[in-house]
Amino acid sequence: MGQITDGPVPKYRQLAEILRARIEAGELAPGDPIPSETALEAEFDLARGTIRKAIAALREEGVIVTTRGKGSYVAGA
Repeated sequence: MGQITDGPVPKYRQLAEILRARIEAGELAPGDPIPSETALEAEFDLARGTIRKAIAALREEGVIVTTRGKGSYVAGA
């Protein structure tokens, strides 16, 4: 679901939108872990920094929560 393209929208923002769409579609439910950085890196061929920026953006928007040492999860559980 979703492709990352070169264009006017930054890649981290595109990834954040893809993850948000998965959450809204119910593929990821409240309390579910989001895919690991390694999994996202393999799926989208993005740099780790880009992935971290996308996760940070979703965290700032309250879409996900991150627990140090445990990972990031869909908010609302």
